[in-house]
Amino acid sequence: TLFRSGVAQAGAAGKPSRCVAIDCEMVGTGQRGRTSELARCSIVNYHGHVMYDRYIEPPNPITDYRTRWSGIRRHNMRDATPFKQAQREILKILRGKMVVGHAVHNDFKALNYFHAPSLTRDTSRIALLNKRAGFSLTESASLKRLSKQLLNRDIQNGRQGHSSVEDAQATMDLYKLVEDEFERQTSEPVGKKGKIGRA
Repeated sequence: TLFRSGVAQAGAAGKPSRCVAIDCEMVGTGQRGRTSELARCSIVNYHGHVMYDRYIEPPNPITDYRTRWSGIRRHNMRDATPFKQAQREILKILRGKMVVGHAVHNDFKALNYFHAPSLTRDTSRIALLNKRAGFSLTESASLKRLSKQLLNRDIQNGRQGHSSVEDAQATMDLYKLVEDEFERQTSEPVGKKGKIGRA
């Protein structure tokens, strides 16, 4: 069942109390670990404080922990929250909120969830960030590159793998860099500005 966000709450955009950032880490299930399933989810508020951070037990047996990227190891799953329970907890936080993420469609897919596009901010698709970083406006720059260039912050380094908390915090900080200009462009009539987020 695909869960959908509820009715968008008026004024969620631009209100720090209504804005959260999410990042999920995946493991592999099935033959050769080819199927991606949720194994950790972190949500931070507008100020980067952790609202949710849980290891999550996928419905299917893990066949590849993908530790190099996910940072997840076998021992992390010992007290992991079952997927259905975690899904309920996470969606309770996300519904009605402005949700910021990097390639956030992957996170929503892992949660089997559809969030209103009007309340979604994907930092991999905000051209203003690329412009500030000196990257091509059409490329989907990685969170690692954007964080290094714009925040002077090194993330996703070493053999420990990614930290979903660190990634969510970086995503929120990137969004805040261009928030005012991006939201102003987004609220303008389409004919006046052309594509959303373009310089």
